[in-house]
Amino acid sequence: QVQLVESGGGLVQAGDSLRLSCAASGRSFSAYAMGWFRQAPGKAREFVAAIRRSDGNTVYADSVKGRFTISRDNAKNTVYLQMNSLKPEDTAVYYCAADTSWTTQLWVDGKEYERWGQGTQVTVSS
Repeated sequence: QVQLVESGGGLVQAGDSLRLSCAASGRSFSAYAMGWFRQAPGKAREFVAAIRRSDGNTVYADSVKGRFTISRDNAKNTVYLQMNSLKPEDTAVYYCAADTSWTTQLWVDGKEYERWGQGTQVTVSS
């Protein structure tokens, strides 16, 4: 059973940076497609970034492109989300997600991920 645990959230000011981490259990982390999503109060969950298992290719939501970077360290079973130039509208609970089916796809649809972490709160004050 793959478990995902996020960490690194917090309260920061606009313009600051944060790095989120998502540690995964299991022996085949390098085979997982990984993604980050977020959900703000009263809003639907939205895609943030994803990284492919096979070549590390990435895709980002337009709202975070150029400010956020997703990366993975397969030796540490961890995926990261480096968030720079944070804005108040980035305030949300951030979730990491895994597709453990050995897919080579880059998924932006949350329905394609079957494992989810518990989330970590990111609050950006103006």
